[in-house]
Amino acid sequence: MGGAVADRIRRRVNATVHGGTIDLSRYDHPAGDPGLFGPGSTVWRVHGDLPGMFTGGIAALLLQSLHPLAIAGVDQHSDFRRDPVGRLNRTAGFVSVTSYGSTEAAEAALARVRRVHEYVRGTAPDGRDYSAGDPELLRWVHVAETACFLAGHQRYGRTPLTPGECDDYLREAAVVAERLGATGIPVTTAGLRAYLRRIRPELAASEAAAQAVDFLRGFSGAVGDPAERAVMRALTNGAVDLLPEWAARMLDVRRPAPVRILLDRPAVRALGAVFRYGCEPSAISLAATGRALGRRAEGSPH
Repeated sequence: MGGAVADRIRRRVNATVHGGTIDLSRYDHPAGDPGLFGPGSTVWRVHGDLPGMFTGGIAALLLQSLHPLAIAGVDQHSDFRRDPVGRLNRTAGFVSVTSYGSTEAAEAALARVRRVHEYVRGTAPDGRDYSAGDPELLRWVHVAETACFLAGHQRYGRTPLTPGECDDYLREAAVVAERLGATGIPVTTAGLRAYLRRIRPELAASEAAAQAVDFLRGFSGAVGDPAERAVMRALTNGAVDLLPEWAARMLDVRRPAPVRILLDRPAVRALGAVFRYGCEPSAISLAATGRALGRRAEGSPH
């Protein structure tokens, strides 16, 4: 019975996050290849813990929306309204393969994103031109993402990172952003905080940001069956709780402290136990570990 329940949880999570069956060929060979990071890295530790990644990912989308140029690019070029699950699958796939994939698979994913960025350009509602390949805009998107992933791990991860390990994570994760073309990535928590202080005057709660918030809230209330909707609402509330207070205020998504402490956080922690029961160890981490240590994953044809 227990195995059947765990298998059902795993299938539903994989269907939502990855779109169904995971292509392990990007993770299980060649033997001895650590990929961009490898076992023992803080990236593997943070990105392999689902509760922090789920809430951190949603929080990152909310935080990123506060940059007028970043949200203009999403608003004008993304199909997230028409195909939100597809957008989630592609984003999750990129994070997974650059974190755990072989060097070749990770580099191929980075090259695809760089090609897409060549076409993501236009004019924001305030009249400024933007380009997804702009190093400063790439910096913002990356910092918002890693800050939220780190906040999610520190709150909901099995074992929070030490201050030194937090810096290790930021330093390691910067590799992906730099290979996409970002510059000036903060690689310490002190540097991250300083960057967020500097960029705050450039952020704004635009109409497109408000629409993104409304969409995320509506999506969490419309997806799947009642159980899945409850899960999405809980994760979205947990994500809001990860945002810096100033960002939650700008987006008008603040929830009272007693609600966040007594309801939102326990709900995410309970879900985290369910995710870990059903999804750990993940097929991706097993395949990547076997590859990095020079072993073939069971059943692999490679």
